[in-house]
Amino acid sequence: MTSSPIIVRIKKKRITELLSNGKRLDGREPTEYRKIQLESGVIERAEGSARVRLGKTEVMVGVKIGTGAPFADVPNKGVLTVNAELVPLASPDFEPGPPGENAVELARVVDRGIRESKAIDLEKLCVEPGKNVFIVFIDVYILNHDGNLIDASALAALAALLNTKMFKYTIEDGEIVKKPGYTPLPVINYPISVTFAKIGDKLVMDTGLDEEQVMDARLTMALNKDGNICAIQKGGGSGYFTQEEISEAAKIALKKTEELRKLVVKG
Repeated sequence: MTSSPIIVRIKKKRITELLSNGKRLDGREPTEYRKIQLESGVIERAEGSARVRLGKTEVMVGVKIGTGAPFADVPNKGVLTVNAELVPLASPDFEPGPPGENAVELARVVDRGIRESKAIDLEKLCVEPGKNVFIVFIDVYILNHDGNLIDASALAALAALLNTKMFKYTIEDGEIVKKPGYTPLPVINYPISVTFAKIGDKLVMDTGLDEEQVMDARLTMALNKDGNICAIQKGGGSGYFTQEEISEAAKIALKKTEELRKLVVKG
């Protein structure tokens, strides 16, 4: 449950004092991530799937492939859609029902990193221009919330896409007919998202739940395989980031995304 204002102030004072000495509640360095565990192919009935454990935070992503009409302004490209579900058992703060503001934001940030990096070659998902294309459904499920859902979800989404297989097909009388065998989803870029929290005047990465409760603001950067920032999102509060802090974050993000990408992209 959400902590009272008094408890939050006490936590923030303790966390800020530790950060002034370059330490955190769990002993990590400011830019150090918790232990990351990644498994692919964890959902048997999905075309692709992955599970990421980031400390105690646990996220599962499933990918399904469907067909349908393309968007009118891009008739020769497939469709990408991302949804997120904050499973009530994952946190006392998550409630059943339609996706709330936090779920919508999470889905949009994950979507933006994939879309703006052009991670999927959507033109290769076109069956008949203007009539029929493949649709990639990415579903994010939060199984346990202990902080930094964005980075865990983005990692799991990329791993699930790399695990995704599409059925082979032919066109007969204007209809898609499945053929034996499968082919990999055409993933051509590997975006990695890293999130910074500002607590007082310090920047930290991979926030635990206690740190998220006291942060002043949050900044997520998605970098493509060439190390270029392809998406950026501020959230998490009314605080702000100075130009110098953003520049510092970008330098740290370049190094950190290279490390994290190696965990997902093998070879």
